[in-house]
Amino acid sequence: MPEFLQFLASGLTVGAIYALVALGFTLIYNASDVINFAQGEFVMLGGMVTVFATAAGVPLPLAALIAIVATVLVGLALHRFAIAPARGASAVTLIIITIGASILLRGLAAVIFDKRFHSLPPIAGNKPLLVGGAAILPQSIIVLAATAVIVVLLWALMTRTLIGKALLATAANRLAARLVGIDTGRMVGLSFVVSAAIGAIGGILVTPITLTSYDVGTLLALKGFAAAMLGGMGSPLGAVLGGLIVGLLEAFGAGYVSSAYKDAIAFLVILDVLFVMPHGLFGRAGVERV
Repeated sequence: MPEFLQFLASGLTVGAIYALVALGFTLIYNASDVINFAQGEFVMLGGMVTVFATAAGVPLPLAALIAIVATVLVGLALHRFAIAPARGASAVTLIIITIGASILLRGLAAVIFDKRFHSLPPIAGNKPLLVGGAAILPQSIIVLAATAVIVVLLWALMTRTLIGKALLATAANRLAARLVGIDTGRMVGLSFVVSAAIGAIGGILVTPITLTSYDVGTLLALKGFAAAMLGGMGSPLGAVLGGLIVGLLEAFGAGYVSSAYKDAIAFLVILDVLFVMPHGLFGRAGVERV
């Protein structure tokens, strides 16, 4: 039982980060039909900027805020200078653009920062909590709680504010949204802003546990994409559940089978979804945008 609980806690913690990455995929996809493979770099930037800001003497809360703002600016730049000029291009072209942006951001991070692994001090200390014989880090609880808060705030934004409803209208039918006076270009830009902020927060929260480096975004993007596909691309609820499921599969697979196959589980999830349920758990069978 202690071993099971240990794997469960580890899987939920990592799965929460995958869920945040998957939420970023979902937000941008819903607003613009773009699958943003630079989403993992948003997570990387959140962690790396915070690490180097604190190393420069900036207090951790302010360093985290700087990291979120810097990542949001990168997300805005990606939309303004890469996605918006390619409006109307094919889905494959847009995917290639985001992959190119991911490679560019990764290269810039290697030059501006370095190629070593870095960590941050945990927010609530290093002393683990013993639950049923399993040692659970306080930072893991913070990651799960923060993910829950982000999901609730995102739900409130989408359903309780005019901006959120405008974003939903843009996702449902861009032409109709423009006809009623919604600036759909601004709404797509907003989706990049929110996705970048969510990614940066995820990077800040997970760095004390898993470390960060200039190239951690690649695997995070692939695993977040697997989570989004499993949940159903375009479904926020599916993104969260998909992230948790992928995290749990990864933790139990590494614990009970072999850690050598840990990173392969996300690829197996992608293949299973494509072959067995291509629309995911909560995806729609068919979507037609006018």
